[in-house]
Amino acid sequence: MDLDGGSSSTVSTGVQEIPGRPAQHGAFYQFTQQNLPACKPVLTPAAIIATFLLMGFIFIPVGLVTLRASNSVVEIVDRYDMDCVPEEYRNNKVTYIKDDLISKNCSRFLKVLKPMKAPIYIYYQLDNYYQNHRRYVKSRNDLQLLHGLGYNDTSACKPLESSHNLPVVPCGLIAWSLFNDTYKFSRGPLELKVNRKNIAWKSDREHKFGKHVYPFNFQNGTLIGGGKLDPSIPLGDQEDLIVWMRTAALPSFRKLYGRIEEDLDADDVIVVHLKNNYNTYSFGGKKKLVLSTSSWLGGKNDFLGLANLFVGAFCIFISIVFLLLHMKNPRPYGDTAYLSWNRKNIAS
Repeated sequence: MDLDGGSSSTVSTGVQEIPGRPAQHGAFYQFTQQNLPACKPVLTPAAIIATFLLMGFIFIPVGLVTLRASNSVVEIVDRYDMDCVPEEYRNNKVTYIKDDLISKNCSRFLKVLKPMKAPIYIYYQLDNYYQNHRRYVKSRNDLQLLHGLGYNDTSACKPLESSHNLPVVPCGLIAWSLFNDTYKFSRGPLELKVNRKNIAWKSDREHKFGKHVYPFNFQNGTLIGGGKLDPSIPLGDQEDLIVWMRTAALPSFRKLYGRIEEDLDADDVIVVHLKNNYNTYSFGGKKKLVLSTSSWLGGKNDFLGLANLFVGAFCIFISIVFLLLHMKNPRPYGDTAYLSWNRKNIAS
């Protein structure tokens, strides 16, 4: 480099941008390097205590409202599987339920303790029934339910994909074990009509079960599982089956049977004429009949209200503990003004 005379040389210090690399002043670059402006609150004891108090004051009223809604639901639960077995078969219930020559008729009397406003939902409840078993859940064919005999690949339905060398529609263990207890209700001399329409999900009726698919060769094997299906009614209109095919996640579950669209008064006695057809005795299951009203929150469920009350009470308790600790041992470093003053001294 020549340095004589008044000549001077200039050294460029600019950094040449590498193609493909984002500019350092761009928003994307600042985002990836975490240089964007952000709110970084200083959590002072007062802010912490106020936050927990606010959460408590929110959760507790919500819990009280939801618990009140749950308590407004009137429910009648009657377990009938034991009482509907004749005395001479109490020690051999499996023989009773498998013998078609023995009458399965049974009558139950339910007393209404509180007024029940229509619609009154009728459920059957099964306990100790594992519909969530993997082998059980997989034993179905959704394409066959939608298209019928036009779909031949039913290997997932084993061991109930065929009977007498003919395909079964609907195939699989779920359909084969269809619940088949029946209920009729009366109040005094008058029969209570049960509406059994629209008990299944609309999406299931319209998109998962074919309107032109009819039961074929169903329950014709040597071993009969549950209920039979009317071969003249398409699967899309057999709502009992549609409800049953939506398997439950827990071993204790309820499924909708129908609705009573009349009000029931307090002290009314409802006579239930039922047929105890379904076999739960082989595996120690339980059967219950449930009559229930509903609220704006749904059916009776105290868990949501109790959970909100617990969270709200816990938040208030924590805020009181923090307040007492702060009053006993105050921390001056929690003062944001002090922190700002301290930073200025350090900078100077």
